[in-house]
Amino acid sequence: MTALTLSTSSAAALRADAVVVGVAKGAKGVVAAPGAEAVDKAFGGKLAAVLETLGASGAEGEVTKLPAADGIKAPVVLAVGLGEAPAKDDSYTNEALRRAAGSAARALAGTKKAAFALPLEDAEAAAAVSEGALLGAYAFTAYRTNGAQAKGGKKDDAKSAPLAEVAILGGKPRDKEFKAAAERAQALAAEINRARDLINMPPNDLHPKSFAAEAQAAAKEFGLKVEVLDEKALKKGGYGGLLGVGQGAEAPPRLVRIAHTHAKATKTLALVGKGITYDSGGISLKPAGHNETMKCDMSGAAAVFAAVVTAARLGLEVNVTGWLALAENMPSGSATRPGDVLTMYSGKTVEVLNTDAEGRLVLADALTRASEESPDAIVDVATLTGAMVLALGNRTFGIMANDDAFRTSIHEIADEVGEQSWPMPMPSELRKGMDSPVADIANMGERMGGGLVAGLFLKEFIGEGITWAHLDIAGPAFHEGAPFGYTPKGGTGSAVRTLVRLAERTAAGDLG
Repeated sequence: MTALTLSTSSAAALRADAVVVGVAKGAKGVVAAPGAEAVDKAFGGKLAAVLETLGASGAEGEVTKLPAADGIKAPVVLAVGLGEAPAKDDSYTNEALRRAAGSAARALAGTKKAAFALPLEDAEAAAAVSEGALLGAYAFTAYRTNGAQAKGGKKDDAKSAPLAEVAILGGKPRDKEFKAAAERAQALAAEINRARDLINMPPNDLHPKSFAAEAQAAAKEFGLKVEVLDEKALKKGGYGGLLGVGQGAEAPPRLVRIAHTHAKATKTLALVGKGITYDSGGISLKPAGHNETMKCDMSGAAAVFAAVVTAARLGLEVNVTGWLALAENMPSGSATRPGDVLTMYSGKTVEVLNTDAEGRLVLADALTRASEESPDAIVDVATLTGAMVLALGNRTFGIMANDDAFRTSIHEIADEVGEQSWPMPMPSELRKGMDSPVADIANMGERMGGGLVAGLFLKEFIGEGITWAHLDIAGPAFHEGAPFGYTPKGGTGSAVRTLVRLAERTAAGDLG
């Protein structure tokens, strides 16, 4: 994990391998952002002009490196674009700062220490820069060979190692708000990066049993309560959804309950995560070209896991219980077939029309179990439907809920923490499409609006009177393109920040 410090030093005076400053698009060209004053002075007040000569425009995420001028102790200046300069009385948004810091951290891979002199008006801005830098410095290297150990083995290039240390200039190490902001950023980034590691882990190493073991290890480290139901306990308890999805795989399913509790808590949140450690589609096999990234189908469970651990690390005065519904969806002679009927943990029967609509089956069991504890609210997180990706694209997750105010609150929270989301409806007329001639409900309905149909299916398994929301993170959970901002290629840790802020607001009594 990249180290983080707060510093009151000048951008020109701190010893580091590079100093990061912000630039933006002004009305007449590139302008230096607040925080860059000392560096600009060393360049004789011509930093923006020099950068423009080098082709810089101030566009969001644009990175320009140049040798430092005399008077700057760092040998390299890295200018990162913040986008359009704000109006005179406005400030750069926290998300602009977060993305800029992430872009700079990625560009400084292989560097030992960098000083970030980006605009800091308050502790929230310091938190955004800290989060962006720590998330941008992420790299998944667990499977990279160190040296030429095997024929064709790839050498571990020191130039690609993550930035080792970040110093946030303008931070106030003795100020309680700044100190708390930095500590929160460190805990949050560490757990988002834990989620990313799990998502990026190959499915031959991450299966339901090993995922459960990860949860048990974290529980021991951070004082969490953990319970793991293995295949025998699931059979005894009648968890037909989890067992039905997992019965075709050699690695049996698990249901993990991991909980943070606080002696002063008056509210309880239940978080439920889809944890399909590999999704082949089962008998309804996915076509070629759709299997390669299906190790990421446990991203919801990874987000829930990370959020619960973060709540514990921050000591939040709220009870947060995470339910990880873990299974592997594989085709075999023992796999569930289209046409089979499963009896769920709730007692409802489900006709399986498509075995690739498996996420809703494991979530249904976990949602029913979570409802039994009568939490104040339940939020499930899942890479559930391709339909949601078609509707919202690759960077935005959908929010559905049985309470409009709760859905609105989660949308506002996601926007506040910099996660793109959009509220989605739950049209009652789509429920009829899941009527089954042989069971209580089918796991498929109308093709059009498939993401909404999936949400309506899940709603059937929520306990009476419990506020519930469903986050379909199928788009942003796994990024296949080039990295941008603080978002890496591969697992992103989508929804963790939203869940953590939801827990914080609940602890503060802001959600009623």
